[in-house]
Amino acid sequence: MTVHIFNGFTCCARVPSNWKTGLVCLLIETNQGLTLVDTGLGLKEYANPSGFTQFFRIVSHMPFDPKEAVVNQLPKFGCKPEDVKHILLTHMHFDHIGGLSDFPHAKVHVHKKEYDAFVHRKGKLSAAYVPKHIAHKPDFVLYEDTNEKWFEFDAIRIKGFEPEMYFIPLPYHTAGMSGFAIKTAEGWHFHCGDAAADFRQKDIPDWAIRLILGPHMPRLRKFASAHPEIQMTASHMFLDYFAGL
Repeated sequence: MTVHIFNGFTCCARVPSNWKTGLVCLLIETNQGLTLVDTGLGLKEYANPSGFTQFFRIVSHMPFDPKEAVVNQLPKFGCKPEDVKHILLTHMHFDHIGGLSDFPHAKVHVHKKEYDAFVHRKGKLSAAYVPKHIAHKPDFVLYEDTNEKWFEFDAIRIKGFEPEMYFIPLPYHTAGMSGFAIKTAEGWHFHCGDAAADFRQKDIPDWAIRLILGPHMPRLRKFASAHPEIQMTASHMFLDYFAGL
């Protein structure tokens, strides 16, 4: 089964100006239908941006181009919006769920702690939770911690899906921040969400990673070094990563 990787939202730092990143979205062919990991911004957000998006356009540099909306990128994969049956969320910040309303019939899978944090607007970055992004009342499927493992990580099997997929809870950036481990034809893809920075970059200060993304990066780097056969991504990879896909 194929896993497509693409940039669903370009958002670059103003300082330092060479930090130019996109948002990793995964489009996975599964036995339950086409499954999307994170959405980027959606058509409604481009047409009528929320206050937080407008704030973020000031503090960062965004092309803010609706061509980047996932729903507008599907044709290049030979897909239509109604083909997307499931959406997996690493977390519920504006840049990861802003496109949910473009797929109103999709089931939305997320860690229960994250859903609760969104609803109650809890956490140091709760301003990035935008209530209107779930105003269409999506069909949520909530997950809670289990005693399962994927390698040495706590994991939650996403039951009924092939290829084999797991939630990997990595809380800090948000209460229910999760990565995903996805079995591919080549082995495993471990998408770490906003628990990690771009693994290829060596000039991102450790203190900045820990402050914003949490304490997981050293462990994830060690795991990547021990398992070079596993493809690993963070949510915000530098733009040259997407150019090489």
